[in-house]
Parts: sequence; structure tokens; C-alpha cells
Amino acid sequence: MSGESTGADSWPVVVRVPVEPVEAAMEADALDAAIRNSALAVRGPLFGVATPSEDGGRGWRVVVEVTHGGPQDARDALNSLLWFRAKDEANSREERRALLAAVARLESECVDELTVLGTRYRVVRAEEYAGTDEHGDIETPRPTDPEPPAPDWSPGAAVAGRRVDDDLVLDPEAPVTPLQAAERLSLRSLAYTGARFPAPVLEDSARAVETHPDVLLMPAAFLIVERSGDGPWTPGSGLQPTAHDARRTLDFALAWMEPRTRGLIPYDADRAVDARTAAAADGPEAAELAEFAKAADRLRAGRCDEVEAHGTVYRIARSRRLLRWGPDGPEGPRPSDVSAHAPAALHPRLDEDGAVHFDEPDQDDPAP
Repeated sequence: MSGESTGADSWPVVVRVPVEPVEAAMEADALDAAIRNSALAVRGPLFGVATPSEDGGRGWRVVVEVTHGGPQDARDALNSLLWFRAKDEANSREERRALLAAVARLESECVDELTVLGTRYRVVRAEEYAGTDEHGDIETPRPTDPEPPAPDWSPGAAVAGRRVDDDLVLDPEAPVTPLQAAERLSLRSLAYTGARFPAPVLEDSARAVETHPDVLLMPAAFLIVERSGDGPWTPGSGLQPTAHDARRTLDFALAWMEPRTRGLIPYDADRAVDARTAAAADGPEAAELAEFAKAADRLRAGRCDEVEAHGTVYRIARSRRLLRWGPDGPEGPRPSDVSAHAPAALHPRLDEDGAVHFDEPDQDDPAP
């Protein structure tokens, strides 16, 4: 990847110097991280959905988190968003009809932008990357990244907590700190390079630098990465809003999921059975289970960002994302972006009166 700065046809970056103690500490933290992690590892694109700000400015509000691995995943999430809005929030048959018409399009077409009831929805594309040091190790959470004052390790906390990109407004004109400005400027010309990329991918990437010359940096997110032996780091989870959310996800994986995946605990065992309780029972797999339990316990001993169990190192990684930005707002999917599946119906039929029709025969099925 190339990442030299360019200012052609791009908007100026408004810089503000941090004066509050917390902001100043975060800026110093970012400087230390930039020195320590001088290279970038680019994972690839992520997709979500955003709508323009209602005040007519350049900002856009994220309505589907920018965490999906393909454009169709983001379209499917928008499909569900509009279907449930039609089911639960529509105030009239006319509103419901308009929402269901959009759902019908999303069920049959690869739609990257549509307007429903005066709101413009766009599938947006971000590039996910992480800082790496001279040894290729991926950056871990920074001391000033948000953490809960009292960590909650209960399974229900993940459901009740915030999601990635909740209430996020993307505003390329918002003031940024000096280090944020430097990062934005250095990434304006970021483009795919190298023979491992197909020609259409390289062409789309180079074109995007011209059509969407600005970049906007999204808030950091966090995920689990894994490495066995001298192999590469590979993702072990989706993005989480805080480092603690990623640690809680890893705690569940080590104590509950991995023992079941490896056959140490039966899949049909009581949900309360995990590596901690099963190891205490002193069964034939107790030693293997104890190693998972000890790794999970180390996560709970403090802000622990790396543990090892059975030859695999698990690390909490700090993920960064950038959106390319053009005169008409954030970049959408590129022609060379691929999806794992085609559009399809995701929910039962909903009629204009809000009634859900379950178990209806397919219209193409022959009558009995």
C-alpha cells in the first residue's frame, strides 16, 4: 500500500490543539503509538450504511455499523432495519408501503443507494487497518482508550452494551488534533499496490484516490487476533466498541466455546458448564480445561491484552478504519468489491396493515 500525502481537489483539515488534560494525554498517547507502530497492516474493506445529516452539512450519520465484510451484508442489514421500521414504527399504510417497497428492492437488487420517506441511505465503504511495530506485531489498546470504570464480565453485558458506531456522525469538517490531521493527510493517497491484487481491484483503488480525495478517520474499534507458532496474526472475532468488550468476547471463547469446539465439553452440556467449572470437576480433560480457564482468568486480572493457551497466542488488537470522501459524501462499494451471497428475502411477508404472514407457500410452488 502506498500512503503519500496529496492535497489535490481535497478539503482543508481543521486542526485544533488539545488543551484539556484528557485530550492532551490522548494526543501524547497517540504520538507514542505512532513512534512504536510505524507501519500499517491493511486488512481490507468493511461496509455499513449512512444517511446525510439533516442540517444540510457535509456530515453523515451511521445507521448500520461499518463492520460488515461485504456490500451485500450491509444491504441485508439495511433490509432488516427498514423491515422492522415498517413493522414497529410506521404511522400509516402509506409509510409502511414506502418502506416495504424499499425492502422489496433490497430483496432482489444490489442497491447501494436509495431514498425512503425523504431519507437517503447509502452503503458506505471503509478500509480497515492496524498499526504494527518493526516485528510485525499488531498494536494493542492504548492506555487512554475508553474503559468501563467497573468491568462487567457477565454474558448479558454484551447484549445490553453499546455497539460499534452507535450514534456516530461522520463529519469531515470537524476539527481534529495535530496527530489526527497528520494521519489523515498521510493516508489521502492510500491505494492498493502489488501483484497479489487483481487488476480491477488496483484500478478501482487508484480511481478512488481521484474521485474521493479526502479521508475521514473513524473511532478505533477492537478485536481478537490469534497466532500459532511463527504464523501470521489472523482475526478471531468481529469488531467490538471497547477493548473490554473484546476481552469479554475472548473470555467467553476461552472458557466456553473453545472447550466445546475441541470436544472437551459436550455441545449439549448445560450452558453454565465451562472450562472453569469442568476443570474443577477433575475429569479426564481437567488439565486441558484448566489451561483455558487460567488464560481466561488472566484476562480478568486487569487490563490484560494478551494470553496464551495450548500453543495459540490471543491478543486484543486496536483496529482503525478510514472512509474515503468525495464531493457527494462517503465512498460507496467499488465495482471490484465482492459479496458472498446474492440479495434475498430475509423476513416473512409484512402487509400494509402491519400483519406478519408466516409459513406462506412460495408463489412459484404449485397449488396442492
